[in-house]
Amino acid sequence: MMQYGPMKDSSLENDGVSHPHQVGQYPQYDSFASEFLDHASDGFFNAHYDRPACFELLGDLDGKRVLDAACGPGLYAQEMVRRGAVVVGFDQSPRMIELCRQRVPTGEFRIHDLANPLDWLADETFDLVLVALAFEYVDDRVGALRELRRVLTPRGALVMSRQHPTADWLSQGGSYFDTRIVEETWSRGWRLRYWISPLERTCEEIHQSGFLIERLLEPRPTDYAATLNEEQFERLHREPGFMTLRLVRDGTGDR
Repeated sequence: MMQYGPMKDSSLENDGVSHPHQVGQYPQYDSFASEFLDHASDGFFNAHYDRPACFELLGDLDGKRVLDAACGPGLYAQEMVRRGAVVVGFDQSPRMIELCRQRVPTGEFRIHDLANPLDWLADETFDLVLVALAFEYVDDRVGALRELRRVLTPRGALVMSRQHPTADWLSQGGSYFDTRIVEETWSRGWRLRYWISPLERTCEEIHQSGFLIERLLEPRPTDYAATLNEEQFERLHREPGFMTLRLVRDGTGDR
């Protein structure tokens, strides 16, 4: 689960934990999971920017079986259950799963990395899949998407959000068209590594994994967000920060 916010420092250097050309599978959010929950519960970027856009594209959830991939501390899962969904979720962070189980006792949650095969889930068993602000941390995004496609029903949909590539370019500089890993220390001292890539790369990964883009949102923050941070509110009404996509199976068979 990713959260977008102000940074203190940014570099492309490898810190020795991961391969220079891989984000790797270390659970980066585990050490500050509780702090993240407190921050994201009613935070500008999570509660009043990303979550509303994701729920707009998820649509009616009553009676739906939903897979919450990279579920974080359960903020999305809690709302999905409130709207009538049956939720199964996973995250690579043991602490996040602990928080999720406390927050959403009716859900089914386990420790699992989005980069690994979903060998514990049967084919075509979910009406919807949600991946909120998480694909940036996956090295093999096509492989992950193919697995999520496998567990979707034929008429199901996958909703994913990610940082907007234009926002990444404005923040990081360099060539917009480069696909590369960035390493940042955010204002709370959280040190993170993730991928940035141009829009055409994301679209190609979606195509290679057997999905079509049904809808794409470039969301704006809710009106209430202006009371939390007027400067960020105005900026995100001028330029994009996130984008949210609803994907459907392309109907051409397994890839």
